[in-house]
Amino acid sequence: MGRVTSGWQLSLSLTELIGLAIWIGGLAVILTTVIPAVFNTLGMEQGGRFLRRVFDGYNNLTTGIVILLLSTAAIRSWKVRQSPESIRPVSQWEWGLMIALVLVTGLIVFFLGPKAIELQEVAFATESQEAKKTAYDAFFRVHMIVRALHLMNVGLAISLLVVKFRQWVRNQGAFGFE
Repeated sequence: MGRVTSGWQLSLSLTELIGLAIWIGGLAVILTTVIPAVFNTLGMEQGGRFLRRVFDGYNNLTTGIVILLLSTAAIRSWKVRQSPESIRPVSQWEWGLMIALVLVTGLIVFFLGPKAIELQEVAFATESQEAKKTAYDAFFRVHMIVRALHLMNVGLAISLLVVKFRQWVRNQGAFGFE
């Protein structure tokens, strides 16, 4: 027989899984529907400004989910010290993936994202063609890194979702699903 799990533990697990699903699904929707629709409808500058707002919202969402994941992990770690037999501890895989998510999200939100926005504004404001090309080149170099980090981050989120889902399925008897 597995551990007997309380309703709050089930709630924490479901909240983590839903948060990660929203994170992954959010980027999938942006990449597959929003970006093509924006650039097929709006011009480069207007589309770029619109997508900046979309990604500002997405970055706020991912930051909130990172805080949620860290909070639930802290609660689980605290509870496992009180009653080790009643709750599954946070695994090393979970901690490793969460630390990576924190680092990559921090890079995007606090460092490279703002730098890309600054370079984008310079490119939009530049008048001469040669200066505009130089400004766009600088913007796209940073933007490529930000895009790669978003994809890396969603890969980490998928990995964490798989780890958490596998643990959840292994422990489903503790949730009263036997």
